[in-house]
Amino acid sequence: MQQQPDRSDRPDQRDRRRELGAFLRSRRERITPDEVGLPHAGRRRRTPGLRREELALLAGISATWYTYLEQGRDIRASDQVLDALASALRLDRHERGHLFRLAGHAPASEAEAGEPEPLAAEVAAVPLLLQPHPAYIIGGDYDVLSCNRAAAELFPKLTAVADRPANFARWVFLEPAARDVLVDWEPDARGLLARLRTLAGRHPGDLRYTRLIDELKAGSPEVRSWWPQYDVQARRGGRKRLRIPGRGVVDFAYTAFHLAEQPDRTLVIYRDDRETAE
Repeated sequence: MQQQPDRSDRPDQRDRRRELGAFLRSRRERITPDEVGLPHAGRRRRTPGLRREELALLAGISATWYTYLEQGRDIRASDQVLDALASALRLDRHERGHLFRLAGHAPASEAEAGEPEPLAAEVAAVPLLLQPHPAYIIGGDYDVLSCNRAAAELFPKLTAVADRPANFARWVFLEPAARDVLVDWEPDARGLLARLRTLAGRHPGDLRYTRLIDELKAGSPEVRSWWPQYDVQARRGGRKRLRIPGRGVVDFAYTAFHLAEQPDRTLVIYRDDRETAE
């Protein structure tokens, strides 16, 4: 039940196994023995959170086998084992989905996805039709695929660089103007990075993601600090406080819609909270 050999060992699979081990370790270390009803050992604990053998006990699996899994060995976990680990680690549904993807259990639609198709002209036109409400379409790697004038004014300097399209993650972490526009920059930035990790986990070995993440790490001390924490999050609507010249701080509600045939691509629409109330 626990171990199935995986004879194919491409570089992207090795990367995914390493990512899986790091994700498991990060989640194991955030749970204390008290939280799961385990007694403290008499000697001083050197491991933050649970030890490997403690987690294996909670999940009902072999401690040796779990150690191999966390070390990125060439083994494959069954759905039953992954369910047990997700339960023992108290993962929410987004973290659970991320765990399954890293373990090679992504839905067929994701596992078979290749290079993204170009954005159809009629889809790219949607943000323009939503003017004067700020709207844009982003890809899974946060490239801005379409954007109306109101969104460009709301997020200044969100522009293409050389031969690359504008990128929202690059803007948030590497553009100084973002820290002035985003009133709650740190929680907004942390949430974006967690969503980027979730999407990157669906495309292990994809150079679009690895290059972007490497660039963000090189240019942002926050990304270097936060990335090893392995936070994951799904794209969703919410609220943002944005600082607008001549208006001050304005509360916006925003809604995210995933494209039916390309769920990694998202249409995001902003609306002034005061307009919503009216």
